Amino acid sequence: MIRSKTKSANWLFVAVITVVVSVVSFSQSSAPPLLQDIKVQTNTYPPQPSSTPLVQKTGSSMPIPSSNGIRTLFPALAEVEIPGYSGVLVESLNGSVVVESNPGMLFNPASNVKIATSYAVLKTFGPDFRFMTSVYTDGVIDRTTGTLNGNLYVSGKDPMFGAEHGVTLAHELNKMGIRTVTGDLIVTDNFAMYYSGSSVASANALFATLDASKRSAAATRNWLNFLAYSGRSGQVIGNPSVSFTGGVYVQGIPSSLQLLFTHESAQLKEIVKVTMCYSNNFLSERLGDMLGGAFAVARIVQLNAGIPPNEFSLQTSSGLGYNRVTPNAMMRLLHVLRDDMARYKMTFADIMPVAGIDKGTLENRFDSDFAVGSVVGKTGTLPNTDGGVSALAGEINTRNGRYLFVIFNQRGGVAKFRAFQNNFVSLVQGQFGGAAPMTYNALPLETRLARTKISYPAGPSRYGNE
Repeated sequence: MIRSKTKSANWLFVAVITVVVSVVSFSQSSAPPLLQDIKVQTNTYPPQPSSTPLVQKTGSSMPIPSSNGIRTLFPALAEVEIPGYSGVLVESLNGSVVVESNPGMLFNPASNVKIATSYAVLKTFGPDFRFMTSVYTDGVIDRTTGTLNGNLYVSGKDPMFGAEHGVTLAHELNKMGIRTVTGDLIVTDNFAMYYSGSSVASANALFATLDASKRSAAATRNWLNFLAYSGRSGQVIGNPSVSFTGGVYVQGIPSSLQLLFTHESAQLKEIVKVTMCYSNNFLSERLGDMLGGAFAVARIVQLNAGIPPNEFSLQTSSGLGYNRVTPNAMMRLLHVLRDDMARYKMTFADIMPVAGIDKGTLENRFDSDFAVGSVVGKTGTLPNTDGGVSALAGEINTRNGRYLFVIFNQRGGVAKFRAFQNNFVSLVQGQFGGAAPMTYNALPLETRLARTKISYPAGPSRYGNE
């Protein structure tokens, strides 16, 4: 009897062990249905901040991403196929997200970097800042013979200085009774003319422009056009000219010189407008140099817009090369730039091209009857860098309000990217009643740049056309 009970107990123990082993084996070979494995993360307490702790969205309730990675409440936008490796972000003026795709990823913004450079230089110097080009002498003027007995010195770093401004200097010297200089023309090494990075080439260009006998036909045309755009046609009698018996040199200037007058450029906001419309790399680099270069531009943006450095790093002030920016960071910059412009009673249209109206990179885009004047922004193009880059960022106007947008396209053909941008922006506008033109006083860029002036050591300034 005892032996029988022992056998039964042993059998029961073996059966239990067999069942347990079977269950364990099954659980290891196949996961339970409808359940996910629980993964324990180590070394993550306290919780780590996201990659964009200072760039946050407000007032939005976004659905899960669609199959193409787009997050939006608009079905028409959710179905869009975005080409290449791309980031897209559209927000209302109060920061509510309309649509986003890869907003925290890094992209090459190309010439959208010029938005940052423009913001930094306007933030630092203000929109009314002017570049000074001063004219000095160490000699004496003999008005009876129209001769300056001595040298003429020119110092300045106006990035817009051109032939029309060189002839303006000759005109002012003529009015002071100077038609001949017995000495040399001496130009400082920071002087630039015709967008040249060579101070020697710039000095030679000025030397030829001052003297009518050496002046090119193109320089003369620029001067005559300048008079027309500044409203001074018919006010200048004769052909301004100053000749030199000496040569032309690039060197520093002594401190003990007599200041004759100073040529003041157009206001900085007008120079920025031209830089952005034509996406001029030379001008943008020179503007960045005023602050200390690309690193200084990036630092000003990071500090004032609250953008983490890992989301906004610049190699150049123009957008050439390998810069890296997230759509979130560029959107934050657009918001801050717009607020700063409002303090000066300015809008994006005062410093960026208006599509379909202003000359330059957006002249032939968004120019249909219903869309013309409804988009203001900055393009970016690098056909051979990072597999091909095209960017567009700025502001769109619709019948139901204004929205800010950032589109970074990378690794593909520029033409295809631009076609996508045009269609996508129009599609976004369609979700808000369609495109609507902005209120904009379309002033020719040449007229903006003709707003220069001449100032003297004592007494009021003499404006070119103001």
